[in-house]
Amino acid sequence: MSSMRVRLTRRWPEVVEDRLRGLCDLAINADDRPLTRDQLIAALQENDVLGATVTDRLDTAVLSAPNRRCRLIASFGVGYNHIDTEAARAAGIAVTNTPGVLTDATADIAITLMLMAARRAGEGERLLRAGQWPGWSPNSLLGTQVTGKTLGIIGMGRIGQATARRAAFGFGMKIFYFSRTRLDLLEESVLGATHVKDLKAMLGHCDFVSMHCPASPATRHLLNAETLAALPPHAFVINTARGDVIDEAALAEALASGRIAGAGLDVYEREPIVHEALLPMENVVLLPHLGSGSQETREAMGHCAVDNIEAFIKGTVLPNRVV
Repeated sequence: MSSMRVRLTRRWPEVVEDRLRGLCDLAINADDRPLTRDQLIAALQENDVLGATVTDRLDTAVLSAPNRRCRLIASFGVGYNHIDTEAARAAGIAVTNTPGVLTDATADIAITLMLMAARRAGEGERLLRAGQWPGWSPNSLLGTQVTGKTLGIIGMGRIGQATARRAAFGFGMKIFYFSRTRLDLLEESVLGATHVKDLKAMLGHCDFVSMHCPASPATRHLLNAETLAALPPHAFVINTARGDVIDEAALAEALASGRIAGAGLDVYEREPIVHEALLPMENVVLLPHLGSGSQETREAMGHCAVDNIEAFIKGTVLPNRVV
């Protein structure tokens, strides 16, 4: 076992923690509460590797604190916008992530949100659990059919493509996508997908729009008052990407005014805080960041993170280095 010290900021799946114990001097977060800023700084000062998650805000102030020992941040997740990558680079800290392993689980949640929002499933369950369902009637809780509708995908990476496949082959949906990277022509043909360069023009054709773009300054509030206004009034917005790709205040206003029909959200601008105007809305499905939340996926994410840590301990190439 290596003498390198590894500090996990949250509990990881037990099988993953057990694997790590055989590789290093491991310190876990027994109570599984997010570390404070001072605790993060101390962790960087006392450990060679920090096993971080999306709940850790590793900004310039944290990463530039003096007497750092840490030389690797192995992030448990595909997104790394919680880490100031330029500050990490300046501090000489490598950063890795866990891409690929959560693709299917997140695409499944995107489709789940689409179906729940369209068919008013959340609203119906709340009615039933409250003992207020009077029984079946021809006009009660009428929703929108998903099959055969048009889906606009913003960001056609691994998860966007997996969502498109489910929508196209499972529900016969017509696919448009807005993405800086275009699929090859064969894949477009198989999916029946059309690449568009004008976001607002695409939104005007969408019955549903699903967010799958990474978080960056360029994508922050990509859906805002102006772009939401381009959607038809029967459209639904789905977000399993990152919370800040949507202006939540603008979304709440569009939903309240009836400018769009509904939304399904798994991520939020200020997690775990949700914009207060969204909470009472019946036409919004709100999930607590379940995108990668299957046992199989979380274990795969953990093992991917450990692969990076093990490579660091052995001094070999980091498999998923982003900094």
